[in-house]
Amino acid sequence: MKRFLPLAIRLAVLVLLIVFITEPNVFAPVFKPLTENNAPPIYNQGSLLTLTLLHLRVVLTATVAATIVAVGLAILVTRPSGREFLPLSRSLVNVGQTFPPVAVLALAVPAVGFGQKPTLIALFLYGLLPIFENALTALTTLPNAVMEAARGSGMTNFQRLLRVELPLAFPVILAGIRLSVVIGLATATIGSTVAAKTLGEVIIAGLLSNNIAFVLQGGLIVGALAVLIYDALSGLERLAARRMAPKEEAG
Repeated sequence: MKRFLPLAIRLAVLVLLIVFITEPNVFAPVFKPLTENNAPPIYNQGSLLTLTLLHLRVVLTATVAATIVAVGLAILVTRPSGREFLPLSRSLVNVGQTFPPVAVLALAVPAVGFGQKPTLIALFLYGLLPIFENALTALTTLPNAVMEAARGSGMTNFQRLLRVELPLAFPVILAGIRLSVVIGLATATIGSTVAAKTLGEVIIAGLLSNNIAFVLQGGLIVGALAVLIYDALSGLERLAARRMAPKEEAG
């Protein structure tokens, strides 16, 4: 029963989200009290479904790029030949956390123009740190017994990396990706300030027209996406950890 209730709530949130972004006018009576001077209760300057999909696309693209770079750097600095690059790698991945996303956007626009590109750059830089640190932690805390068994079996360094190290490190790396995605979902909203097509358009339209209903709609969609994706990645992380546990014990 304890597991059923959270699952039922998650399913309810998912269904409500799908209905809202596909048929938002159904919820007009809910948001009408939040409007003034006969303002529209539902965002009417574009498709909520399209904006949601574009929002997810930019976050996914940035997260994939950040994952490739961050995990690649973590692998590099955990090899004997690459350990000297650890301070430099840490400095690189900390850039996104040092500069606010708004500052990154302001610096990126003159170089790449308005639209999705500056938003991708900001999300990419902002997502590097959690993935890198988790990957680094995972790759440097692998069970010694398992690693010795892999060496004893005659595996090459590359084979150990692909068959042993990365599979064992995957749950911890996934935790970093989960954090990066949630950060990206929230941060992507500011991309609309540089003409990127994201759910930030809904929030900005509400602020410019003093329409609280629009602001709430944009915030609720982003919040629901963050909760659902966080929960889904957490479940995948737990599943991966359970699947890796027997291997660790066997080693």
